[in-house]
Amino acid sequence: MKRIGLMGCGTVAHYGHIPTILKTPGLELSALFDPEPERLSAAQEKFGIENGFTEVDAFMASGLDAVTITSPAPCHILNVRDAVRHGKHMLCEKPLGLDEDECEEMARRADEAGLMLFTGFDYRFSPASLKIRELVRAGAIGKVGSLRLIYIWNLHGKYQMDGVGGRTLNERRVGRMQEGGPMVDCGVHQIDLARFWLGSEVCDWQAAGAWVDEYDAPDHMYLHMDHEDGAHTMVEISYSYCHTAKEPISQFVYELIGSEGVIRYDRGAKLFEMRTSRGTTKLPFSTEKNFAGMYDAFCKALGTGVSDTLPTAQDGLVAARISRRATDCLIEKHRRGGSS
Repeated sequence: MKRIGLMGCGTVAHYGHIPTILKTPGLELSALFDPEPERLSAAQEKFGIENGFTEVDAFMASGLDAVTITSPAPCHILNVRDAVRHGKHMLCEKPLGLDEDECEEMARRADEAGLMLFTGFDYRFSPASLKIRELVRAGAIGKVGSLRLIYIWNLHGKYQMDGVGGRTLNERRVGRMQEGGPMVDCGVHQIDLARFWLGSEVCDWQAAGAWVDEYDAPDHMYLHMDHEDGAHTMVEISYSYCHTAKEPISQFVYELIGSEGVIRYDRGAKLFEMRTSRGTTKLPFSTEKNFAGMYDAFCKALGTGVSDTLPTAQDGLVAARISRRATDCLIEKHRRGGSS
């Protein structure tokens, strides 16, 4: 049984990481850490976790084998430094760091200490994602030439109710926009999936963006990536799609276009299919996330010291580098008054 400590008791910890760790055979959620006592105690009470710490050294000294980092993105590098200092293996939520310098430092520290550092790209482990990879690698649709990866939504809306009948800005959305916007926060999943499915690195990219709200980063963004094998990936990500609508909708789509067919995945329509000259094959639908698959892989890695599916620190670095550079280029162009 591997003893896991979790750092950061916010939203993603509550809906994803904590429930999954508690259900994963071979893992024990031994302790929680959060510098905010109220947030820590709320998580302890909700999930029945006895050991909770607001002081990081005491947390690290509580007999842990590894840590999961689910704190806000600006805290990731501090958490990794602490975990490395105490000799703990790590699974860190995306984005791995706020920029490539942070990611490079995190990867270097872990490597020099002989520790494993994985990036929490749980989309990889969705049964649909794994099936796409299998089909692509088997040549089921021939040579893949184009990928369209789309996730446009409202990030739970521009506003939230304040409890007295009024409304305030949605703090979660504000934070994500201030940290870099949708491509840095969420588009890293799609960047990782394209590399994971194709097995081909990105050799060039271009970006375009639009500003609906007044943040530095674009709230609707397009990323075009060329791969070394000749394929092209288009990623479209938005945090402003229906962000002020009373009845918001979203779009979450994967489309892979090959020389011998097409793979289509549409979360809203619960559609997953492959169309080729042999006909249309309906594939088992699943949602895009899979924390359980990710933690099964993490548990195995802690036992064996290796993993062939978990995203590495290098995978996190590549996604962060592309998303941050693309976003920063658009921010600079926008500041100069040019179109994106």
